[in-house]
Amino acid sequence: MPIRINLLAESQAAEELRRHDPVKRMIYCGAFLVALMLVWSSSLRLEAMLAKKEVGDRQTLIQSHTNEFNRILIDQRSMAVFKEKMDALKKLTNSRFLQGNLLNALQLVKVDGVQMTRMSVNQEYFEIAGTRAQTNGWVREKIVVKIDARDSSPNPGDQVNKFKEAVASESYFQAMLNKTNGVQLLNLSASQVGPDGKPFVTFTLECNFPEHTR
Repeated sequence: MPIRINLLAESQAAEELRRHDPVKRMIYCGAFLVALMLVWSSSLRLEAMLAKKEVGDRQTLIQSHTNEFNRILIDQRSMAVFKEKMDALKKLTNSRFLQGNLLNALQLVKVDGVQMTRMSVNQEYFEIAGTRAQTNGWVREKIVVKIDARDSSPNPGDQVNKFKEAVASESYFQAMLNKTNGVQLLNLSASQVGPDGKPFVTFTLECNFPEHTR
């Protein structure tokens, strides 16, 4: 029976030993774990990038809503100012001084021997600075009416006070004028003689209306 000698047995044994070497297996395992860690790290980086993009999108959305909210607040303030001005104009319109009512009231004032020659209305407005809560400010209104008249009664001057009382007692002036010193005698001239040879005096009454803040 022939004897077989494997001259490569030693090399094969060494190769088999190297193949089952635990160090190599550890190296392979380590390489595998490193690769796994790289994959995991890459996935985390991708998730972080996606999360960052989502946060940016949310911030952009929030900023757009904030800008819209600010615009709404500005519009609301503008509307409030506009409404305030419209209310002030409406109030001023409803409480404005109507000269037609004044003229109608003067037609009802009649005293024998007295003739009205001129009427003037002086309306003054004084600005009042606004406060922090009221930025638009206010306006104080002052109205004074002056009535020039002539007393040519038989005894010129006797009817002046009667005319003054007639003006003060007329219902319009009672309601509209100041309760104290509403009608005042501003001046009274000396007796004069007209072209017709009749004597007369001239006088001026001042009618003071209460001041109003608009």
